[in-house]
Amino acid sequence: MAQVNIRQLFDDKQERLALSWVAGSDGSNKILDSELVNASNRGLIGHLNLIHPNWVQVLSSIELDYLRDLSPDALDTALAQLESGGSLCLIVAGTDEIPQAILEYADRTQTPLFRSPQGSVHLMWLVRHYIVKELAESTTRHGVFLDVLGVGVLITGDSGVGKSELGLELITRGNGLVADDVTELFRISPETLEGRCPELLRDFLEVRGLGMLNIRTMFGETSVRRKKSLKLIVHLHRPVGGDVSNLDRLPIDASYQEVLGIKIKTVSIPVVAGRNLAVLVEAAARNFVLQQRGIDTMKEFIERHERQMLEQ
Repeated sequence: MAQVNIRQLFDDKQERLALSWVAGSDGSNKILDSELVNASNRGLIGHLNLIHPNWVQVLSSIELDYLRDLSPDALDTALAQLESGGSLCLIVAGTDEIPQAILEYADRTQTPLFRSPQGSVHLMWLVRHYIVKELAESTTRHGVFLDVLGVGVLITGDSGVGKSELGLELITRGNGLVADDVTELFRISPETLEGRCPELLRDFLEVRGLGMLNIRTMFGETSVRRKKSLKLIVHLHRPVGGDVSNLDRLPIDASYQEVLGIKIKTVSIPVVAGRNLAVLVEAAARNFVLQQRGIDTMKEFIERHERQMLEQ
C-alpha cells in the first residue's frame, strides 16, 4: 500500500512551490494512502469544495472572498462542513492574507495549512502529479529495462540467457539504460506504466565475467535514463536443442503480458548462435512504433498475399 505523508508532501514541494507552513502543525503526520483513495469517490486535490470535498483543499482568492462575505453563522456552518469532510490538508494559493477564522480552524482541527505564492491552477497541477506518482500501484519485474530508440523495452528471460550482455550491446549502439536486474514499475495513469531503477542499483549493469559496470561513468550522461514508460517486453528464450525450425515464423496474433492491469506488447526472440540480438531488439522497437502509427506490416503482407491469390 502506497502512502503520502503530509510532512513528506511539504518537504518535497516546499522549494518548488515556495510553501510555508502557517497553521495546523500538529497534523503533520496525517497520511493519504492508496487504499483510502481507491475506496472513496473524493478528488485528490481541487478548489475548496464543501459538498464533494477533496483530500487536499486549495483556497484561492475567490474561495477566500466567498468565506469573508459569509455571516458569522454561515461561516461556522461552512467550517463545520469542511471539518466533517475530513480533508487532510489546506493550501492557500496566490495570496498572503489568510482570514483568522481559517487559521483558527487549522489549529483546532489539526489540519495542516500551507501558503504558496503560486497560482491555484498551477499549484494543483504540480501537487496532483506528485500525489498520483506517490500513490501509484507498483510491482517489480526481473530483467534489463532500456530506452531503445525512444521506446521503453524490458528484456526478460531465464538467468544466464544473455540479458545483460544484450543490454550492454544496445547501450554501445546509443540506447539508454534505465535498470538492470530489478525494474520497479508504477501505474501512473490508467494506461501508463513507468519503469524506474531502485536507488541502490542506479547506473549499474552486471555482466558475467566483468562484474558491476558503472554505465554513466563509462559511456556518459546520455547512456542512462532515470525513468521510462514501459511499452514493449522482449522475452529471450533458448529453443529446445537449439532448433528454431519448429518455431512460428509468422505470428499472426499479437502477444501481450498484463502488468498491473495494463496489456504490454510482448515479442519472443529465440537465442541461438549467430543471431544479432541487438539488431533484432531495435527492429522490434521500430516495428512497435510503426504499429502505433497504424502501420501493421504483418497485416499488410497478408492482404497482399490474399490479393495475389484472388488475381490468380
